[in-house]
Amino acid sequence: MTNEATPHADAKLLADFRQALVDCRRLFVDRARELVDSGRCDLRGTPQQFLTRMDDLHRGLLLKVYVDVARTDWRWQRAEEELATELVEHIWGRRLDRAQTRAALQNIVTHSSELRYGKLVRPFEEIAALRVHRGALEGIVTRVANLVAKIDGQVHPDEVKRIRTIHEEIRRHLYAVPLDDGPTDTSGAMIDDDAAGQIAADADQVRQAYELATDDAPRGTSAMKTSATITSTEDTVGRVTAASATLAELRDELRRLVGMANVKREIDELVDFLQVQREREKRGLPTTDVTLHMVFRGNPGTGKTTVARLLGRIFGTMGVLAKGHLVETDRSGLVARFAGQTGPKTNQLVDSALDGVLFIDEAYSLVASRGDDAYGEEAVQALLKRVEDDRHRLVTILAGYPRPMDEMLRSNPGLSSRFSRRLTFLDYNAAELGEIFELMCSQNEYRIPLATRIKLLLGFRFLLNHRDEHFGNGRLVRNVFEATIRRQASRIVGIAPLTHRKLVTLRPIDVEFDGVPESVFQRLHDERRRYDVVCPHCTKTSGATERLLLRKVRCKKCGERFRVRWAVPV
Repeated sequence: MTNEATPHADAKLLADFRQALVDCRRLFVDRARELVDSGRCDLRGTPQQFLTRMDDLHRGLLLKVYVDVARTDWRWQRAEEELATELVEHIWGRRLDRAQTRAALQNIVTHSSELRYGKLVRPFEEIAALRVHRGALEGIVTRVANLVAKIDGQVHPDEVKRIRTIHEEIRRHLYAVPLDDGPTDTSGAMIDDDAAGQIAADADQVRQAYELATDDAPRGTSAMKTSATITSTEDTVGRVTAASATLAELRDELRRLVGMANVKREIDELVDFLQVQREREKRGLPTTDVTLHMVFRGNPGTGKTTVARLLGRIFGTMGVLAKGHLVETDRSGLVARFAGQTGPKTNQLVDSALDGVLFIDEAYSLVASRGDDAYGEEAVQALLKRVEDDRHRLVTILAGYPRPMDEMLRSNPGLSSRFSRRLTFLDYNAAELGEIFELMCSQNEYRIPLATRIKLLLGFRFLLNHRDEHFGNGRLVRNVFEATIRRQASRIVGIAPLTHRKLVTLRPIDVEFDGVPESVFQRLHDERRRYDVVCPHCTKTSGATERLLLRKVRCKKCGERFRVRWAVPV
């Protein structure tokens, strides 16, 4: 029984809990929607069914974490009931009174044993495109577990052990397949039929478990069951294809991408040109037919795929392409295992990309640097024919490392003539890598104090100074971020009381860089260290010291004020 005298839940912790629930749904549903929109995933059932299954899995995960932590001390206090009320409202879309909440809690405990972490997080282990979000998933699970433990005002040792057990089990399932920092598997089987079927079965079991919980609840609770769940899912997921953005919104999204000033400028000029051509066509004036096939030259993690996906949406919004979807592939998606099968396989892939963008990563692998490659040559010839025949329905982008891409184009006049538009994606500098890290933190509700920022900048600078052509750029940042939030979780899990500030703050001790000597970080604070600061308004570079970091300054050239969030140590 709950003691009426026990205190209510802290308002701040309740707000944090609501936000964590929303972030969890976004991670499952929004990332699934991106996968569906990209056209890179073979699904079992309709895209809407896949999105609904992902929503079901996020609900099951939240239920499982809540019950595993809350039942550790078997004391259902008023604060825990209030937390449960928020959880039930998030899951079923209906707010219960206290009696209904208590009944729901008991039923959830009864049926929660049917939920398994391995099944609940399976998509983030099975689907290559979702593995990059495993660190974010770990972070959300840790936040939810800590908030449940903290809500009654104290964190018991048994709760600390339980949270650590949950964290370890989540990691064991998420990292059953090693993270591959190489090219994403884009052969069209990013989720094979067996995996798709297993995810569907997992989601069905989750739905049955939480529907059983409400079936046994008092009168008035079971009405939430299916209809409320589906309505809530539809409201959250929306249409399979995200609502169309305006051209202005998409161009603004392009401008907000970190770095890539030269790429943004070239795309802006291309979009302006296409708009003018469209207006000339409306007025019966002659137009210039230009090829939109492109070459993206750049090292890994420099944003090539991101820009390609955004370009497809821009062309779709402008009417240049009917759909604007992106189909990613590499040599394995074009070349067959046996003679005579490569041409049909290439044509089949091109068919799937019609009215959208075909993005071929490591395209230079299709052209042998020495010797004979009959299979690669067959793929290239089939591709050249299709990009010419379907030039009004297809934009093809060849991507890869700068030097091999240049050699490929020099060695093949057919490719060189049809792919004359070439964009170079430069490596990010230390400040830009810091911006990417901060974006990941913002998406997952983490704060970066000054000392942590300086450590990140020094680590990024060292790695940049010692980089080769395989430098990871954005992928490196993702790996550092995921490792950082894992270490932060391990550091704070046993701390009591576990405050909101501790949950969201990343300390320098949480940040580690593989291959960077500790001597690089011996003096985090050094007033003599100089930084290059770039004005976001006029791009003028000015010198600064550490005391200006995180402060507002005024640009001497354009007079605009801005906050110095990141800078390049020099």
